[in-house]
Amino acid sequence: MENLALIDSFSEFKDDKLIDRVTLMAILEDVFRSTLKRRFGSDDNFDIIINPDKGDLEIWRNRVVVADGEVEDDNAEISLTNARKIEEDFEVGEDVSEEVKLIDLGRRSILALRQNLISKIHEHDNTNIYKQFKELEGELYTAEVHHIRHRAIILLDDEGNEIILPKDRQIPSDFFRKGENVRGVIESVELKGNKPSIIMSRTSPIFLEKLFESEIPEVFDGLITIKKVVRIPGEKAKVAVDSYDDRIDPVGACVGMKGSRIHGIVRELGNENIDVINYTSNINLYISRALSPARITSLKLDDENKTAQVYLKPEEVSKAIGRGGHNIRLAGQLTGYEIDVYREGVEEDVELTEFSDEIEGWIIEAFAKIGFDTARSILEQDVDDLVRRTDLEEETVLDVMRILKEEFEE
Repeated sequence: MENLALIDSFSEFKDDKLIDRVTLMAILEDVFRSTLKRRFGSDDNFDIIINPDKGDLEIWRNRVVVADGEVEDDNAEISLTNARKIEEDFEVGEDVSEEVKLIDLGRRSILALRQNLISKIHEHDNTNIYKQFKELEGELYTAEVHHIRHRAIILLDDEGNEIILPKDRQIPSDFFRKGENVRGVIESVELKGNKPSIIMSRTSPIFLEKLFESEIPEVFDGLITIKKVVRIPGEKAKVAVDSYDDRIDPVGACVGMKGSRIHGIVRELGNENIDVINYTSNINLYISRALSPARITSLKLDDENKTAQVYLKPEEVSKAIGRGGHNIRLAGQLTGYEIDVYREGVEEDVELTEFSDEIEGWIIEAFAKIGFDTARSILEQDVDDLVRRTDLEEETVLDVMRILKEEFEE
């Protein structure tokens, strides 16, 4: 039977893609009906019987017998003479069922039919992958490095699904080799055309949150709740945690004895510095904790404008700001307040922008980027430290400090 080889080849898809029998039959029928519609103009009067397990396929065309010379629709009607070639006792008005062989459709139609089938099965497969990974958005996932490109790493999971880890979703210190396993969170899944695009991220705050769930049993069990996570990937992160059980110290449980519990997470993130703080609804206390390791003396809140004026001893200011301004920036993101730092006991200070007629704007910007935007905030620092943190020439830093000193000596 010429249908057998074709159905055998169709069954290969069932084995390769693990498509269930009902779905395969539905796809096959849909493809055959599309072919019949193109060939005969309509598929309404066709019966298709498919048994992919046995490799069996039958197509039957149903037509009504009409008198010779009265056929108006070749697809729906058959003349009495032609009907009696099938069976001698047919009469006008009776229904005739005639089997249509695939070979009668023509070689071109069969090739188009096969191509259409391949397309439909791939479409079905891609839809299933899309649905599978859409449910995994925001979850930890591990895949193997398959190909390293300039702008992204292409990963493959155990089922051969392609996952993209773009350069901007990688931690700056990340370095992977082909065949190495990579962990991240499924950030987004989109259908581009008919193909799913699966994006992994290692820079998302959700990745750090999921690592806490994975590595710390109390977080996984819900005894400790992660209220918020903010990150500067590869540099610093702050995690606010809370527990509804007074017997549990959420910070201690997350950090572990001598940092034993959090060490694996820090290593996974390229030695990212992680501050774990106790969440509280007392915003004054929350801001104070968020600025750790700095110790504040006092603060003034403006709840309407979501701003906080924080006063510290001069030696605590650099701790509050942190390297590159990371600490104060993350504290602001964690609490939702814009935080301004003031030195306690320093009555006179001048904004650095006031010196724009003597100091070039790009130099002022370089200092502002690391959290120094007033004259005294710079004068209190070591010259070598400022050179290292700003990447400015030592001569430039010394010149700036000379200009600032003159302001206070006048």
